[in-house]
Amino acid sequence: MSIQLIKKYFPNISDEQQLLFSKLGPLYTEWNSKVNLVSRTDIENLYERHILHSLAIAKFIKFLPGTRVMDLGTGGGFPGIPLSIMFPQVTFVLVDSITKKINVVTDIIKSLGLQNASAICARAENLEGEFDYVVSRATAPLNELYKWSRTKISKKQRNAIPNGIICLKGGDLTAELLPFRGRTESVPVGTYFEGEFFSTKHLVFLTM
Repeated sequence: MSIQLIKKYFPNISDEQQLLFSKLGPLYTEWNSKVNLVSRTDIENLYERHILHSLAIAKFIKFLPGTRVMDLGTGGGFPGIPLSIMFPQVTFVLVDSITKKINVVTDIIKSLGLQNASAICARAENLEGEFDYVVSRATAPLNELYKWSRTKISKKQRNAIPNGIICLKGGDLTAELLPFRGRTESVPVGTYFEGEFFSTKHLVFLTM
C-alpha cells in the first residue's frame, strides 16, 4: 500500500502533495531502522495504519488557512506530518517530551521542506501561545489530554467546528468519555476508510 491509498480517499490532492506523501515511505523506512518510530513489524503498513489513519482528522474537519494546531505527543510525527502536508496553509506544532523522536521528526520536516510545521521537545503545559485545536493519536486518556492542553486552546473561533481536542483512539471508549458527557462526539474511523484495521478505531472530538 502506498500513495495510491491516499489518492483513493483524497483524489483532489495536488501533484506536490502526492510527491510529499510518496516521500514518507522511504523516509520512515530509513529512520525506523535507527529509531523505533513505529513497530518494526508495522512499517510495511505505514500508509494504511499511520498516514491514512492520521488523515481521518482531515475527513472530520477542513482546517481554514491561518488555523494553529498542536500535535500533542506526536511520537514519530503522527498525525502532525500527514496533516501538515494536507493543509499547507495551517500551522502545525508537533510536541513530544522524547528528544530522540523530536530530532527525527525535525529531520523529516526539513527533508520534506515543510514550511508550516515545526517540532518541539517539551510538555504541552509548558508551551507558550494558543492553538485552535489540539490533535493527538493514541497518546493518553482523554482526561489527561484535557488536563495538559485546556489552557492552550484559544477562545477565539476561526473554524466552523468549535475549538477543542481531536484525537484518534481505539477500543471501547465508554468509560473514558463518560466524564465529558455532552461535550464529545465520537465518529467510527470506518465511516471514512475501508479495512479491518479501522473497524475498532474512533475519532473523538472534545469541545472546549
